[in-house]
Amino acid sequence: MAQNWTPNSWRQKPIQQVPEYPDAAALAATEAQLATFPPLVFAGEARRLKSQLAKVADGDAFLLQGGDCAESFAEHGADNIRDFFRAFLQMAVVLTYGAQLPVVKVGRIAGQFAKPRSSNIEKQGEIELPSYRGDIINGIDFTPESRIPAPERQLDAYRQSAATLNLLRAFAMGGYANLENVHKWMLGFVKDSPQGERYKKLADRISETMDFMSAIGITAENQPSLRETDFFTSHEALLLGYEEAFTRVDSTSGDWYATSGHMLWIGDRTRQLDHAHVEYFRGIKNPIGLKCGPSLTPDNLIELIDALNPSNEAGRLTLICRFGYDKVADSLPKLVRAVEREGKKVVWSCDPMHGNTITLNNYKTRPFDRILSEVESFFQIHRAEGTHPGGIHIEMTGKDVTECTGGARAVSAGDLQDRYHTHCDPRLNADQALELAFLLAERMKTGRDEKRMVVNG
Repeated sequence: MAQNWTPNSWRQKPIQQVPEYPDAAALAATEAQLATFPPLVFAGEARRLKSQLAKVADGDAFLLQGGDCAESFAEHGADNIRDFFRAFLQMAVVLTYGAQLPVVKVGRIAGQFAKPRSSNIEKQGEIELPSYRGDIINGIDFTPESRIPAPERQLDAYRQSAATLNLLRAFAMGGYANLENVHKWMLGFVKDSPQGERYKKLADRISETMDFMSAIGITAENQPSLRETDFFTSHEALLLGYEEAFTRVDSTSGDWYATSGHMLWIGDRTRQLDHAHVEYFRGIKNPIGLKCGPSLTPDNLIELIDALNPSNEAGRLTLICRFGYDKVADSLPKLVRAVEREGKKVVWSCDPMHGNTITLNNYKTRPFDRILSEVESFFQIHRAEGTHPGGIHIEMTGKDVTECTGGARAVSAGDLQDRYHTHCDPRLNADQALELAFLLAERMKTGRDEKRMVVNG
């Protein structure tokens, strides 16, 4: 157990990105009420995820982490959850084939409500209001009333998270995740995609593999692993009062776990070593993530790793790298070398979204070619350093939105206004997300083939 740590010891530290609630008593009452609610996830589930991430750290699995930029109360519905899960499963199958490794599936869902902001103020014309910080804090409507932080929103976020988790568990274990279903969906994407011929060869190989399995009697009817899947939840733990309310002692181990999600991460704006977020995270036993941006130095990274994972436990810490396609080559190698030099056990994951945001026609967007470029550079750097490129972390939706430009069904700058639905940052739509998975699988397979040729001389 972390020394001199309690679930509320973060309150004695400086803190960034926290809203100013006008009624402190109402906030305290809400947090006290949340502390009486049942946990959303359980310690044993978090430990299972940590054990799977340990395999990623050892190079024996791959991490797929993705979902909404910021979940919203208005868009909560069974269809949205189903469509996201369907696209996510298709990505996982394609990546499993490309990597020839198990894929650990972690959604940005059932808790991803709070967002850090680069400015406390949002301006429209001559009017200035407090920034929107996610539905768990305030409203997206550009009115003074909507932008007041309201504690009761945390109750709504908990209820939505619980309902979302309930449906996700049913999908994961009730037959919807059947590999045969996912394969049919994937083939539908290949048939309809403008780049379908490019992906057909890989899709055919997957089909051949499934036909072979069926021929020797391995089917979803007699193999539960083909009709069920592990699926975990994650979010940025920005609102520490909410997290504290769900920090509970595990009765089997006596350790403290955050029960608001299986995996939590610290954002690039709140990773100060002596601040509140690092203090909170060092005491919980969940697997955790740390966003790593261009301003992070190798020395600072090692200090953070020592604080967050002092026992050097594999699967405990995922480094989520978010540099930008034009900065990754300068920033990532020196971090990788420092971690290797110090013998630290981490999962390396690529977030190709947050460093590649631009503005076109007054819309924030992310060009698909820049996203792909950062992912490619991430893999090339790790291969050059002899380390495992362990995963990707993307903002995506199962809907046909027009928020990121490019892709096979090329979304242009003029298309952005058609279906720009995000509450915060632009997301890959379902086709773009699956296209990214196919392109990444191609590169993984090429990398495996090259390695095999070198080994066989």
